[in-house]
Amino acid sequence: MKPDESNVLERLKKKYPNKFISDDIIFSCIRRGSRIFIGTACGQPQYLVHRLVEYVKNHPKAFFDTEVIQVWTLGLAPYLDEKLKANFRLNSFFIGNSIRDKVNQATADYTPVFLSQVPSLFHRGIVPLDVALVQTSLPDRHNQLSLGISVDIVRAAVQNADVVIAQCNKNMPRVFGDTFIHIKDIDYIVPKDEMLLTADPGKSGKVADQIAKYIGQIVQDGDTIQVGYGSLRNRILAGLRHKKHLGIHTELLSDGFIDLIRAGVVDNSKKTIDRGKTVAAFCMGSKVTYNFLHNNPQIEIKSVEYTNHPLVISKIKNMTAINSVLEIDLTGQATSESINTVFYSGIGGFADFMRGAAMAEGSKMIVTLPSTAENGIKSRIVPYLSPGAGVTLTRGDVHYVVTEYGIAYLHGKNIRERAMSLISIAHPNHRPWLVENAKDLHLIYVDQNFMSGKHGEYPEDLQTYRTTKQGLRILLRPVRMDDEHLLKDFFYSLSDKSMYRRFFSTRLDMPHEQLQKFTIIDYSREMVLLAMNSGMDRVLGVGQFVLNEDSFTAEVAFAVRDEYQHKGVGFEILLHLIFIAKKKGLTGFSAQILAGNEPALRLMKNLGRCTKSHYKDGVYDIFITLTGHPRGHDAQNDNLQD
Repeated sequence: MKPDESNVLERLKKKYPNKFISDDIIFSCIRRGSRIFIGTACGQPQYLVHRLVEYVKNHPKAFFDTEVIQVWTLGLAPYLDEKLKANFRLNSFFIGNSIRDKVNQATADYTPVFLSQVPSLFHRGIVPLDVALVQTSLPDRHNQLSLGISVDIVRAAVQNADVVIAQCNKNMPRVFGDTFIHIKDIDYIVPKDEMLLTADPGKSGKVADQIAKYIGQIVQDGDTIQVGYGSLRNRILAGLRHKKHLGIHTELLSDGFIDLIRAGVVDNSKKTIDRGKTVAAFCMGSKVTYNFLHNNPQIEIKSVEYTNHPLVISKIKNMTAINSVLEIDLTGQATSESINTVFYSGIGGFADFMRGAAMAEGSKMIVTLPSTAENGIKSRIVPYLSPGAGVTLTRGDVHYVVTEYGIAYLHGKNIRERAMSLISIAHPNHRPWLVENAKDLHLIYVDQNFMSGKHGEYPEDLQTYRTTKQGLRILLRPVRMDDEHLLKDFFYSLSDKSMYRRFFSTRLDMPHEQLQKFTIIDYSREMVLLAMNSGMDRVLGVGQFVLNEDSFTAEVAFAVRDEYQHKGVGFEILLHLIFIAKKKGLTGFSAQILAGNEPALRLMKNLGRCTKSHYKDGVYDIFITLTGHPRGHDAQNDNLQD
């Protein structure tokens, strides 16, 4: 402790001697049936908690049936000792690893509630508080102590508890925001320095990295982000290091956020509220992160009444909420709080941010989950939620869903489209089972085809962005099993002339049975390539090749939406089909083109590949060799995150 710090405490002891008394006298204020609040997570006053338990052990009849109220404990819960069950019973607003078994064995309680609403439970006396045990920084020269890394529901507890006991710790950073409490509002001060609790940095690995990569495709420069609880949070944040001008408005502040601030990725310059400030409710991180928060005017830690209030969140333009779930069904219902009848975590701030973001202009709501659990045995995408599971997010709440196998966008989609989208990002081993269950539940077409095994695995590495010579930015990607609705819109957008050129007949219909031939394919012997607009919600063109059985060549065809013809879309489709075919070792493409289809004939000539051409009955049979490189173009893939 520095000399000036020691002097501050000595001065306060002289001015407020009744606030600095022995632990035993302090804890004697607790009566039987008292409700005792304990500070949150890494801000938990460890020394006070241990001293409280020691006091009960030394005075076993001091009090009975007290209710310990907390939102999250990181394993330090000595009051849960079986020997102390007559003295303490925990009531938690969230379920962590250390109390999960106790809650599910009914030896501890869980109160399901949106975290933003917990302070009102204290303010309105619905959950009265007799004693609050909190941890603060050292007092400053104005006799203000900072709650530091944990404000969340702690500030409301301090405001409403009959007795406030503060552990004053020099290692607690002095943080700006709603953290400050005047010494007059604290009944007892216990000076005790100890290292703050730190948080596990979370999982890394291929699954986490792949999920982070997909989220990086959704998050845009200038977005304000929130990332919730879960082992993937820091990995997700690390995947955003290529972004610019991000903002932070979140409940949980972790090391990953601070890394982005240090890297200059986060500057909060585009936020529509609290511009220039990183705003959070509490922090769980490392000592390095805590040091970064100390006296840092860029950071404000505030009450969940503010950070989590949906109306506050709704004011943030381009708000992007990213949260993990345990399980999601094929209709879009998701749970983040229970597995079957087992309470696993809690509601927390999950729904606060997802629903607040839903009302914000330009918002994005992203749900993440690994595709499997139990070492791949169990699918987290299921036909229907497990019996007893709580629905944390309804079907109307879910927009983006991300697994290591891709992105499914559900908002505005019907049940059939949702089911197909979610099956497409499930683990390949579980997709046949999901298709069969979806058929049985009449969620999808009862004759829905499916390509199982390696030949049906989506070749994500073939996705690429291109800019045509006319300056149009497009995404080229292989078709997915859930693209049927996009292809239906595309084909029905074509003029009769374009349909005739593509199919040599003017088709009046494009039914499900026909569309399946384009969406359910064997990627080892054929390819259907979509050219998408930058928003990725509209097909501009379609290219296809099918392997010829009697030679190592393929038949190729393509079509482009009428209003996008003559803009280089067809050229880029064919170039990428050539690139894909050459990767497969194919030696050539054959094509049939109507004599009147001058754009297609001209395109083939521009490729510089036409080695054979035969005309009969108004149709040109053309062969294109695939040796060498396409003329005037490098066919290597662009970075998909560009």
